[in-house]
Amino acid sequence: MTRTVPSPTIADVSDETVVGHPPTRTPRTVRLARRLYARWAEAIDRRWRWHRFPTPVSLALIQGIRDGLREHNLFDTNDAASTPTLSPEPPARYLVARSADGSYNDLSAPAMGMAGTRFGRNVPLQDTEPEDPSRVLTPNPRLVSTRLLARGPEMIPATGLNVLAAAWLQFETRDWFSHGTDATCPFEVPRPPGDDWPTDPITLPRTKRDPNADTDVPRTFVNTETHWWDASQIYGSDQDFQNAVRRPELGRGKVAIGTNHLIDIDPALLGSSGGLDGWWVGLELLHTLFMREHNAVCDMLAANYRDWSDDEVFDKARLIVAALIAKIHTVEWTTAILNRPALRIGMRANWFGLAGERVRTLYGRLTDGEVLSGIPGSPTDHHSAPYSITEEFVAVYRMHPLIPDELHLRSVDGPRPSTPLPFMDAARLNSRLLLEQRGATDLLYSLGTAHPGAVALHNHPRFMQHLVRTENDGLTVDLAAVDLLRSRERGVPRYNAFRQLMHLPPVRSFDELTGNPETAAELQAVYPTVDDVDLTVGLYAETPPAGFGFGDTTFRIFILMASRRLKSDRFFTTDFTPQVYTPEGMAWIGANDMRTVLLRHHPRLAPALRGVQNAFAPWHVPGQETQQ
Repeated sequence: MTRTVPSPTIADVSDETVVGHPPTRTPRTVRLARRLYARWAEAIDRRWRWHRFPTPVSLALIQGIRDGLREHNLFDTNDAASTPTLSPEPPARYLVARSADGSYNDLSAPAMGMAGTRFGRNVPLQDTEPEDPSRVLTPNPRLVSTRLLARGPEMIPATGLNVLAAAWLQFETRDWFSHGTDATCPFEVPRPPGDDWPTDPITLPRTKRDPNADTDVPRTFVNTETHWWDASQIYGSDQDFQNAVRRPELGRGKVAIGTNHLIDIDPALLGSSGGLDGWWVGLELLHTLFMREHNAVCDMLAANYRDWSDDEVFDKARLIVAALIAKIHTVEWTTAILNRPALRIGMRANWFGLAGERVRTLYGRLTDGEVLSGIPGSPTDHHSAPYSITEEFVAVYRMHPLIPDELHLRSVDGPRPSTPLPFMDAARLNSRLLLEQRGATDLLYSLGTAHPGAVALHNHPRFMQHLVRTENDGLTVDLAAVDLLRSRERGVPRYNAFRQLMHLPPVRSFDELTGNPETAAELQAVYPTVDDVDLTVGLYAETPPAGFGFGDTTFRIFILMASRRLKSDRFFTTDFTPQVYTPEGMAWIGANDMRTVLLRHHPRLAPALRGVQNAFAPWHVPGQETQQ
């Protein structure tokens, strides 16, 4: 049966679920209780570490640690000069739909989280001073890159993951952030003795300046993308890009997928956020997959709401696809890379609540609280600062070691041996050529049956250390060295200071940091003291908790920001309702996961995914369990 009702508007929503309710303010007594609980959890964690306890206790400690971080580690950097002035009266469309640039998510602060606003911080602003010229190049970032980060002859594999998990992380970070670069006044890094770099000095680009910074050495930087979890990597962060990907002639609300089931837009737009230099076949596969999913949702909506306009179908499909992506990341990707019982329970609780998915499906929300019934549908809460992605979040998500130096291509129907392909032969515009030659199904199978690299020292992709940029300047860069410079120039504290600001004890020696005498000696040969260790190097060097793909220091930012991206967004909280998403849209989000999305568009993957509990874990290969 089809429906001929109009799209929901603000007039259709009851007072209990009215669009645009301001974020809630937690009662004072509850805040006090949470504050005391957080102090208790932090005290226990500092002495014994949360992950050494049984699962129920670990969960309780994680919740307390998160509450403490929510209170003490959210800082706003925006001011009147840097914040766009928008009308307090939103366009009617944005009451029940996401805007292209992220504006009007919080109707009481319409510029919050929109593209072109500043990154926030997770450390006090007095601790975010960019490093001065005498220290920003010390130790030499190229030396750190070659001595400590460069991958050896063999990649260290992350055997619990597949390469699709590496592609997914890059797919998501392109939704969340991009700084842009400035090659007009590059860093001049002295070439270390014996280095094979062709020039001396080595020139590496700086971060693009904040146009509203009030000093020559800015402490603030601007996000070119929307800060919200809104699938802007697909739909863009401005109206021009969104217009370029829409194709109403294919059907109401649809986006640009051609008759060959591949993306049908100007190749110059493929890179969008993050640039074409970061584009590769894994990204194109995921962009294509979820653009096709968008069009499938449009078909469903058009069949149920025959009188809706092209914009109405597009807006609802975007809401549904963005929520499905957020669900997949929360419930599946996260539990693949943090494969530990407490995290599997905790991340599912972020979405479904501790009452669980079955209770949520059968009875809906039991309470307004996020603990029992999950964040989606709970009241919006920004906690202690207006919402934004933070510089520290960007810094800890530098996980380039996940990327392999070569891909292993195989056919879902073919023989067992795989064909190695250098990564750059699948990157940039080579990605489309490969898709046309090999087909999306076989390439997804290839990524699903191969391991990415472990996030560790001596595992940074070799090709990224001599990467020729294609955009604007043709500059050759060492991305490992650039990763270090980015934290130094943006005032992200070095590893030990960062740990203390995250309420963790500092490490007292190189041996304590790594637990490996050989690695400790390598670190000591590069850094004068353990306090000088760069954040990225320290994060790669520390030993993760069992089952974790990264260390406990990274995890602090993760547990704070993973829930914040949901809790601050009204489309995941007060407006995560059938009135806004439609009943059919809510059912679509509830019924689907990464596996069902893959099988809807690539049914030949069914044998490879049969019995696989998580689509980001290695898939089946006939005659063997996994393939490196």
